[in-house]
Amino acid sequence: MASKSDLINSTIGEGSVFEGKFYISGSLRIDGKFEGEIKTDEELVVGETGKVKTDIVAKSVVVAGTVIGNITAFGEIRLLETGKVLGDMTAPSIAIQRGVVALGTINVTGGQKKDIKKLIEDSYNIGPSSAQGEGQR
Repeated sequence: MASKSDLINSTIGEGSVFEGKFYISGSLRIDGKFEGEIKTDEELVVGETGKVKTDIVAKSVVVAGTVIGNITAFGEIRLLETGKVLGDMTAPSIAIQRGVVALGTINVTGGQKKDIKKLIEDSYNIGPSSAQGEGQR
């Protein structure tokens, strides 16, 4: 069976600089510097030497380098111990290793399509409330 790294079909190599729009059908690994716009229907990997300044939309995102911008993943975001992120992250699942540095809002959707804030508030409000016990003293 092929490993995930064997499935990467495009790479911006270490020492390379790319500015512009990159729309890819498949996976992308960035070990160089990228600034612009990225959209992929598969995995985006920012390697340890990778530096990315953009909003990312992908199936899954792995960050071992530096990302400045928001990350939206439809599957999973994995922040490895050397990862640094400045931006908001939204995904059904987010894994964060010790050593990660991040600043932004993290939204873990659990795969829900509903309004997450409403879903959590509704969950809290189900069942007995403190107002029911006040008149029984």
